[in-house]
Order: sequence, then structure tokens, then C-alpha cells
Amino acid sequence: MPQPRQLAETPSMTATVPRQLVHRAAVAETFLTGWNRTAADRFSVSAQWPRAHGLHVSPDRSAYDPLLVVETVRQSGTLIAHTEYDVPLDHHFVLKEFEVVTSPRHLAVGAVPAELVVEVAFVDVQYRGRRPVGARYTADVLRGGERVATASNVLFTCTGEPVYRRLRGGRTAATVSPLPLPLPPALPADLVGRALPADVVLAPADRPDRWQLRVDTAHPVFFDHPLDHVPGMLLLEAVRQAVRAHTSGTRSPVAFHITFHRYAELDMPTWIEVKDGNGTDVQVTGRQGESAVFECAVGTAQW
Repeated sequence: MPQPRQLAETPSMTATVPRQLVHRAAVAETFLTGWNRTAADRFSVSAQWPRAHGLHVSPDRSAYDPLLVVETVRQSGTLIAHTEYDVPLDHHFVLKEFEVVTSPRHLAVGAVPAELVVEVAFVDVQYRGRRPVGARYTADVLRGGERVATASNVLFTCTGEPVYRRLRGGRTAATVSPLPLPLPPALPADLVGRALPADVVLAPADRPDRWQLRVDTAHPVFFDHPLDHVPGMLLLEAVRQAVRAHTSGTRSPVAFHITFHRYAELDMPTWIEVKDGNGTDVQVTGRQGESAVFECAVGTAQW
């Protein structure tokens, strides 16, 4: 297979980038089509969004979900880390923080798949020796020259397999994934803006501002490949659904500022809690036991 830097000579391909470069197993979940370097630590990434998707397009196929922006920006940073900063493909990435604001009026589904350009700037790369161990980057997502979203702060770390194994205390996808918690009954799909019950990730709990996370390790999008922990995109979907449930479906998230504090384990129950913030903001926290897994400030818009 050609080396990533050779592939970068064509900034806009007629196919997706190799799925390994964005940590996906399915080509259908790979949204990037090319990239090139535009200046020192600055890059232009091309992407295409499908007109239909099981999660990231509204049930009536009229709008793209803001979480598709998040996934596209995540893939862009991962791609650039591998291809331009030489992070090995076997390294594990840990998302620490993600702050993004989207523009709903630019998220309409059109007559053809949406073509995007993601302008990425790596503003802080941390090295251990010659190898990057983490970075902070920003991203502007453009569609036809119009700004779809701005990710003002994305922070991740990356580590090799031996260090990752020590961090995970021996947990692997092979030992943890086959033993998930039983799936509790789901909330009504229409309450959280989903068409299918299988895509509902929240279950009722002991009070109206708290839900249990439903973790289906067979879900083809959230678990595109086996994992030893709950993926960040599933936690963000829980945030999205919690806001919809909390507002009785009247408001929908358009901005996220999430901080991940620790791994969410597959064999422990995760609780999603919501409280009102300032103005249109909603605060969502994920907990396992007494510890916060993540905290997220959400900006909303009328649905």
C-alpha cells in the first residue's frame, strides 16, 4: 500500500482515505477523502457526508446531525497525526477535550452528498523524544465556502500498545467486550430524536434528570470495531439524547464542550445526569460509581 505521505499528494480523492488512518473498520464510517499541508502545522482535509446514515442524518433525511461534525473533526485530527506527525498506526488515541460550535442552517441535506473542507491547525504538539505523545488542534469546517462549524479546542494524547496495556490494567476488547452489562429498557425513540429503538442509548433511572447508559457492543456505528471501553462518540450521543429528553424534544444540541476525565468501563453502569445551565446551556455529566467520567456544557437551539 502507498505510504500516507504519497497519498497526500492528491488532496481530494474519489474514494475515502484508508480507514486505518481514522481508526475505523468500515469504509462506510470513513468520511475523509484526502488532505494536504497548507503551511507549517496547518492542513486542509477534504470530506464527504452521505445523504443517508443510520445515526448522523435525521430520520426524515433533511439534516445532518452536529455529531457528524464532531466525528469528521475527530477523524481529521487522527489522520493528520498519523500522516504528518508520524504517529504509528498501532498507537491508541485518548480524547481529552472537545469544544465545537455548529451552524444548523448549514447542516441541511442536499440533492448530492455534502462536500466539506476541514481546515486544521495543530497549535500544540507534545513530544517525548522525537515522537508525539499528544496534541491540541483547532478546525474550521467549510461547505461551499460557508462555515459549518468551528472546533476551537480538541485535545488528545496517544500512546503505544505496551503503555496503553499498563494504563488499562490488562483490560482488552477480547476480555471485556463479551461481558457487557444487560441492556435496560430504552426510552421512547421519538423522545430522543431517534427513529429506531436500537439507536436509543438511554434508559429510565430513579429520577427525571438521570438515566442509565445503554451500551450495545454490537451496535455497528458506536462499536465499528471491538473496544475495551465505552467510546467517546457513544458518550456524546448520550449527551445529545439526554438534552432531548430533558427538554421533552423541544431543543437540540448545536454546541458541545466536553471534558473526558477517565475511561468509561464496559462492565460498570454509567449514569447520565442533566441540569440546566445559563441561558440555553445544559450541563450533562456522566458518572461511574462516585467518579465523573465526563462533563459537558451543551448549547441548544429550538427544535
